[in-house]
Amino acid sequence: MRKHSLSENGGFGRAVESMTKLFLSIQNLKGVGQKRFAVYQKIGVHTPYDLLYYLPRTYRDYREPMPVAETVPDQTAVVRVTIISKRRPIHARGGLEIFCADAEDADGTPLSIRIFNNFYGFQALKVGETYSMCGKITMNGDRREIHAPQLHREEDAPIEAIYPQTTGLTSAMVRTNIRECLQLLDEAPFETLPPEIRERYVLMPLPKSMHAIHAPETMEETEEAHRRLAFEEMLRLQLGLRLLRRRSAQATDYPMQNVEMQPYFDSLPFTLTKAQMRAVGEIIGDLSGGEPMNRLLQGDVGSGKTAVAAAACYCCVKNGCQCALMAPTEILAGQHFRTLQQFLAPLGIEVCLLTGSLKAKEKRELYAKIADGTVHVVVGTHAVFQKAVEYRKLALVITDEQHRFGVAQRAALAEKGGVPHKLVMSATPIPRTLALMVYGDLDVSVLDVMPSGRKPVETYAVTGKLRARAMGFVIRELEQGRQAYIVCPAVEEGESDLKSVTAYAEEMGSTYLKGWRTDILHGQLPAQEKDAAMEKFRRHETDVLICTTVVEVGVDVPNATVMVIEDAERFGLSQLHQLRGRVGRGEQQSYCILVTEHVSEESKERLRLLCSTTDGFKVAEADLELRGPGDFFGNMQHGLPPMKLADLTDTKMLYQVQEAAEWLLADDPDLQKEEHHALYMDIVRLFARYGENGLN
Repeated sequence: MRKHSLSENGGFGRAVESMTKLFLSIQNLKGVGQKRFAVYQKIGVHTPYDLLYYLPRTYRDYREPMPVAETVPDQTAVVRVTIISKRRPIHARGGLEIFCADAEDADGTPLSIRIFNNFYGFQALKVGETYSMCGKITMNGDRREIHAPQLHREEDAPIEAIYPQTTGLTSAMVRTNIRECLQLLDEAPFETLPPEIRERYVLMPLPKSMHAIHAPETMEETEEAHRRLAFEEMLRLQLGLRLLRRRSAQATDYPMQNVEMQPYFDSLPFTLTKAQMRAVGEIIGDLSGGEPMNRLLQGDVGSGKTAVAAAACYCCVKNGCQCALMAPTEILAGQHFRTLQQFLAPLGIEVCLLTGSLKAKEKRELYAKIADGTVHVVVGTHAVFQKAVEYRKLALVITDEQHRFGVAQRAALAEKGGVPHKLVMSATPIPRTLALMVYGDLDVSVLDVMPSGRKPVETYAVTGKLRARAMGFVIRELEQGRQAYIVCPAVEEGESDLKSVTAYAEEMGSTYLKGWRTDILHGQLPAQEKDAAMEKFRRHETDVLICTTVVEVGVDVPNATVMVIEDAERFGLSQLHQLRGRVGRGEQQSYCILVTEHVSEESKERLRLLCSTTDGFKVAEADLELRGPGDFFGNMQHGLPPMKLADLTDTKMLYQVQEAAEWLLADDPDLQKEEHHALYMDIVRLFARYGENGLN
């Protein structure tokens, strides 16, 4: 942070005072009473500095009015009119006072102005003067009226920021408070980015950016300000993740030796792919290094992540250590347990399953075996990290990213065993350009080759008119002893125009699926009922599982060969791909049928792409392009702070941000220099808000 001269902006003392006020309670601003304070708290605005980053959702440009004749009734419009006359007020029922004026625009088109219960506002209108005004246009016979308009004199017509709608907080209130915040910022003056970074990447200073965002003079400067703030937003995230990684890069308590892995490879009933072998090599390299491993194992559904994780377990156990694998649900934990036991038990490695549903006696017996090291690999839900569980030598923690662990939770898992190695598994393909941004605290191994023998899922998109034919195909699969999923988006009647899972299941059970065993699965079921439904389906006690997207983190059911997804246009491409991954788990050819009632060109393009490829990374790239960065990052962020401005399709800026982060940390590894203090404190506040306190 640069020093200020005593004469600058009223002196150093005033600058410090203004800077201090930026970080005091928002209640210190004029007009912020208890009610408005409570609303600000609710939307995460606690200080004037927070309010500066509460960004407009759009702008209203009073400089570009519409001709009155072109305005659309019942829609809001900006017009420019001259007051022709003012009428006497109308006194209506309930004490309502209506003030009316007649005006016309430059084309001579008349417009009536109606103002309600605002004597002084009406008095301020001057006959013969021209005003830019914004309000809802209505029709009174063949004459247009504008009700309760916001207005400005012609010479003062601004570009006005419009903020997200929040009950109890109008855009006018926010604008008033932000004016005071901008004044404090000007008096400080305050800057978060070092001058070298601003110069290198041609970025606006912070005070100028904030004025351009909240009170712009031109829309061009708003775009430039957006670019600066988006750059800063991505830089904060990138630096925070790299600082987290640096903090964890201490000497590991469990340095390991290279072990002979061939016995493990030879015991497998299949040959690992080149991608799997590459990932195993990267993991073994990390384990035998001096620092704790922090690695993401990223691969599409069915790419063989568990076999790679088992190799890591084998290496650890051969080094005299223990491993723990945590899954989001008991049924998924059971699936991981069965797979790891299949791979490791023949090699003399003891694998156990630890879940919350075990009886007290069973838990005590398992706890004892874990504590004395009899058990080498512990698989379970969050129960594997409860206080009652004591490990003899826990050296490797594996987590299944499907339950969306955030950065803070990844860091917290280390507490059980000093500084163990960490491996995160994710079946969510992320575009390669984003991997460093989303997982900046982890090294990344990618499984981009599918195991041989896996048949791609054949995918077809059909309209609702072909539903009967699609269900006929499902019946033929069922008649061959196969099973099927049917996915529909809504749960409760009234949520949308879509049918609920229950109603849909009843309809299907009385028509197409009459005589077949069906069950339902949705997110509002208790966890035990969800697990029971999936377990029945896995055991083929159910023929068809009618479900919502909760099934995308379901267990492997090799006998399930067909999935029908209703209203497929309602889902993002990446989610459709994840759902499709529930079939195609066995040797038989599998199918996914996307049913849609909407056949817009955009829907066709999206579904056509999904039908043309089963590569999850290509699907993710297309999803990012088609849906935009906001939706995509919202689903993919895994607990990271949300992005408000960053355009994640802007690869040029992504690379610039990574370059800037490397340059800053090379000069100041902990960001402790005075000129980096403001940026560092921004990063600390950002990560503290989302549960990560390890930066401070």
